[in-house]
Amino acid sequence: MKNIGLYFGTFNPIHVGHLIIANHMVEHSDLDEIWMVVTPHNPFKKKSTLLDNHHRLEMVYLATKDYDKISPSDIEFKLPQPNYTVNTLAYISEKYPKHNFSIIMGEDNLKSFHKWKNYEVILEDYQVYVYPRISEGIVETQFNNHPKITKVDAPIVQISSTMIRNGVKENKNIQPLVNKEVWQYVDEMNFYKK
Repeated sequence: MKNIGLYFGTFNPIHVGHLIIANHMVEHSDLDEIWMVVTPHNPFKKKSTLLDNHHRLEMVYLATKDYDKISPSDIEFKLPQPNYTVNTLAYISEKYPKHNFSIIMGEDNLKSFHKWKNYEVILEDYQVYVYPRISEGIVETQFNNHPKITKVDAPIVQISSTMIRNGVKENKNIQPLVNKEVWQYVDEMNFYKK
């Protein structure tokens, strides 16, 4: 049975920060693989700047193809919208019964985890791996020292997809922040220019 960490994100675009976290998680925990789950549309995010699902999936593919233990996943594309993580977990666990799934999230998400749909159900059945993020607010006491929540001492990465999109729009060189092929794709497709 493989331990798979699910790293959810809009990946708009995927950047080196995502790869640093994913690689750290798979190399420094008991996870065997990381699946980068491209989320179709987060009900909490404005949709206007979000590229089409297949473009974001393609960029995740380009960014991860040289990593043996990290791969893209479009599992949520097939599920009804708006979709909730608890539904994805139920679906993916049924589809891949030989795998053991966990969630990877930033500490900023842990701070709002109590607002997630059926978060108690998630914690009953799944491990949650948390990487550090600098953000406002506090983690609810119920999540401190929780047996299903593991804090991983990963590097703190202060790169965001928003920063990259704004950089492209302002004609700045953002190449060091994304994988080379992702940069070529963004550039060729004229993404984020306006």
